[in-house]
Amino acid sequence: MNGILNVYKPAGMTSHDVVAILRRITRMKRIGHTGTLDPMATGVLPVCLGKATKIVEFLSSEDKAYRCAMCLGKVSDTQDIWGEVTSTEAPLPSEAAVRDTLISMVGEIEQIPPMYSAVKVGGRKLYELAREGIVIEREARIRWIRSIKILSIEKGNVVFDVVCSKGTYIRTLCHDVGQTLGCGAVMTALERTASGVFTLENAITLETLEAMDKTELEAALHSIDAPFRHLPLIHVDRRAGRLLRNGVKTDLTSWTRGLDRSVSEQFRIYEDTVFIGLGTWIGPEGKPTLEKLLISGDDHADI
Repeated sequence: MNGILNVYKPAGMTSHDVVAILRRITRMKRIGHTGTLDPMATGVLPVCLGKATKIVEFLSSEDKAYRCAMCLGKVSDTQDIWGEVTSTEAPLPSEAAVRDTLISMVGEIEQIPPMYSAVKVGGRKLYELAREGIVIEREARIRWIRSIKILSIEKGNVVFDVVCSKGTYIRTLCHDVGQTLGCGAVMTALERTASGVFTLENAITLETLEAMDKTELEAALHSIDAPFRHLPLIHVDRRAGRLLRNGVKTDLTSWTRGLDRSVSEQFRIYEDTVFIGLGTWIGPEGKPTLEKLLISGDDHADI
C-alpha cells in the first residue's frame, strides 16, 4: 500500500503510538506521521504509508489549524492543564483585553520552546532535562500565526481557532497570552482541525481502521499527489519521464512555458497519469527542473 491515511488521533496516546498501531493493522514497517501531536491532543494526523513516506518532509512543513481551549488565572510547568498547575490568584482581565491580546498575536511572533518538548539541545531532548528538574536557556524561534478566531470567552475560559505555521506550540501561545495579560494561562484542550489539505471531515478513527480489511484500507488511502493538488502541473513525454525517474538532470523549459512562476515556485510533474515528483526553478536563469523525485514509474495517481 502506498498513500496517505488521514487518521483522527485520540487523546492519551503519542503520535508514535498511532504509527505503531497502523504498522500492526497494515503489517507494514514503512510508515511515518507528518507532525507530532502532544499525547492529550486530538485530531488530524496524516500518516504516510509505503512510498508516500518520501513526502513526509513536505507535509510536515504545511500550515496547521487547531481549536484550543485556554484557562486564565493558572500557570503550569508544561504550559497545559496536565502539568503541575498552580493558581496565580491574579484578577481576571476584561473580555476586551483578552480579545485584544489574542488578536495581537496574529502575524510573525517569537516563541521560546517549552522545556517539556522534544526539541533537542546538546543532543538531549528538553523534556528529558525537565524531568530531571533542569531548566536551560532556549533560543526564541520565529513562527507565524496566520489567523485567530475567538469562539467564546466565559469566566476565564477561552475557546479559539488558530491557523499557524509548522513548529508552533499552541500551549506556548496560551502561556504567552497569559503573561501578556498578567494573570497566567494554561491550555486545557487542543484539537488539530487541519494539516495542509487534510481536515476533520475526512479523518478516520483508529477503531474504524481496525475494522477494515485490506481492500477497505486501500480505498481509504489518499493518493501520493493529493497534498499537491493546489500546484500547477505539467505532463512530460516518455523520454523525459524516464530520465527524471533515473535521476538525470533534465531541462523542463519546453513543458513549463505555460506556467506562471510568480504564482507558484513549485509544480507537479506527470508522465501520462504517473506522478513523478515536484519541480521548481533553479539558478540565476530560473531553469525549471526536478526538485524531488517522489514516485517511480509503477505508481499511478489520478489527476
